[in-house]
Amino acid sequence: MSSTASGKNGTWRNWGGNVSARPAREVTPASVEELAAAVRRAAEDGLTVKAVGTGHSFTSIAATDGVLIRPQLLTGIRGIDRDAMTVTVEAGTPLKRLNVALAREGLSLTNMGDIMEQTVSGATSTGTHGTGRESASIAAQIKGLELVTADGTVLTCSEKENPEVFAAARVGLGALGIVTAITFAVEPVFLLTAREEPMPFDQVLADFDQLWAENEHFEFYWFPHTGNTNTKRNNRSAGPEKPVPPVSGWFEDEFLSNGVFQVAQWVGRAAPASIPAIARISSKALSARTYTDIPYKVYTSPRRVRFVEMEYAVPRAALAETLRELKAMVDRSGLRVSFPVEVRTAPADDITLSTASGRDSAYVAVHMFKGTPYHAYFTAAERIFTAHEGRPHWGKVHTRDAEYFAGVYPRFGEFTALRDRLDPDRRFQNDYLRRVLGA
Repeated sequence: MSSTASGKNGTWRNWGGNVSARPAREVTPASVEELAAAVRRAAEDGLTVKAVGTGHSFTSIAATDGVLIRPQLLTGIRGIDRDAMTVTVEAGTPLKRLNVALAREGLSLTNMGDIMEQTVSGATSTGTHGTGRESASIAAQIKGLELVTADGTVLTCSEKENPEVFAAARVGLGALGIVTAITFAVEPVFLLTAREEPMPFDQVLADFDQLWAENEHFEFYWFPHTGNTNTKRNNRSAGPEKPVPPVSGWFEDEFLSNGVFQVAQWVGRAAPASIPAIARISSKALSARTYTDIPYKVYTSPRRVRFVEMEYAVPRAALAETLRELKAMVDRSGLRVSFPVEVRTAPADDITLSTASGRDSAYVAVHMFKGTPYHAYFTAAERIFTAHEGRPHWGKVHTRDAEYFAGVYPRFGEFTALRDRLDPDRRFQNDYLRRVLGA
């Protein structure tokens, strides 16, 4: 895949293939000054502006018919401060490049999501997260931000400088300005031991609080139409390194998780009736394994099978009930769901529109194979999530609007007031922001 999802004849498309847009023009600035000039010029021409990363959002959060800013020239590390233990990177830097560069310097982020194709600004602006008992989302590791606001001003913010912008812009949805650089907290590189093993669905839910409490990072996948899950615990380790051997790693991560899974998806799309049988087989295909490696090699894995996704954060205490309702819904619905449901957690954070803002959260993600109808499943799942005051991931499919968000985010008004101040003319507006933040 190229660094940015795109299509022919000036049409931009996202990774999942469910969103497209035709911008009036595209700009690939080589510096912050050029980006600021592009924003000022858009204002003169009466056009809106959107920066786009790698198109890994399933919502139309990056779509625009105005000026599309591509960040691929704004990449690389600006500086590492070993006293403060921070790294400052250009906003268009892919997470993969950041992770590899940090490892070379003997450094690492504390926590990360499960893929690393996204740009640092795209991932943080939409609230991308992994799983963690104490360690939160990627945005929660931000110590400083630089952004170009609607009038072309370059604004820097941190806990000390423009703190009210810092509180909101770490997960800013692209609504407050265009992020040009991010300063992350880092730590000396460490080892994680991953333990993956199957576990019955009912047992995971019965023991969930204990599994959460005993592990730094706990997550699991439930296979719909079965009572089976695959669990993963990641904990810090004194070593030694014991990476997944190349041959078995290729078999499990590429052949089973991507190759066979892709074929299973094609079969399921052609013959939906076969899905429950396929699910029973796939849920038993992955056997238990343990390995020890540096963080990004444990947290992240390749995802080559294209899909569309919805994910909601519910209060952590409501997880078991939410999942039991989801399972009961799938069992009685006649739906055929070929993708596992992914469950992760995050501690409460202090970012205005973070899905974990002010509350300990559990994430439930439902997926459908690209090209299969997902509306019935997602609508039924969303009904369950919203009954538990769920907050949808900003970059994943959902149907919520500003009125709903005002009810589930206590500080929602704080964000919209800041947006009124920083972008009164709605230079960074698009249809998605109009829906989720209000006009």
